[in-house]
Amino acid sequence: MVGIIIIVVIIVILGIWFISAYNKFIKMKNKIEEAFATMDVYLKKRWDLVPNLVNTVKAYAQHEKSTFESIAALRSRNYDSMSANEKVEANGLMGGLLGRLIATAEAYPELKANENFLDLQRKLNEFEDDIANSRKYYNGCVRQMNTAVESFPSNIIAGIFHFERYKMYEVDDARERENVNVDFGDMAAPTPAAQAAAPAAPETPAEAPVVDAAPTDEPPQA
Repeated sequence: MVGIIIIVVIIVILGIWFISAYNKFIKMKNKIEEAFATMDVYLKKRWDLVPNLVNTVKAYAQHEKSTFESIAALRSRNYDSMSANEKVEANGLMGGLLGRLIATAEAYPELKANENFLDLQRKLNEFEDDIANSRKYYNGCVRQMNTAVESFPSNIIAGIFHFERYKMYEVDDARERENVNVDFGDMAAPTPAAQAAAPAAPETPAEAPVVDAAPTDEPPQA
């Protein structure tokens, strides 16, 4: 009799753990989908902005075919039909290509002074900031899920119900790690004639340098 009670207690405990572990996976899955949905809004906006940016740069740098062709090939894929992991992978590649595109613009002062280009750059910078903030939360959710999928004994539940690893949105390109630089300083270098005509600036006492506040990794409050 005692043996039967012990077996029943063990079965009940295992049943409770089984249900609890399964519900935990469901909660993690829902958090990942919620996090990705938020991030995907900004990824899609950047994805749709790329053609206008490419066309503007192409008007000044037509010989930069390699980058243009790579972007065109990537955007030939139907974004809406991609899975979440495919979107993460495609946007990782897109971030690197955009870094190369911005580097190309550095060689063309006329392009850097183009109002349409500057407007596109401002929008791109906003999207990059939003993506960076939402990526932190998404990657945190994915890390939690991937750890549970690989850890014992939760990997048993993952195997039974086919919970799989998600792809983290990692930044592989060095330029994208630094974000897209949209601060070009002076829009165009002054011509020699303008430099000759400009009066000499009066000497003024040197001012103490201004120290910027330390950056913070905390995302902006909603």
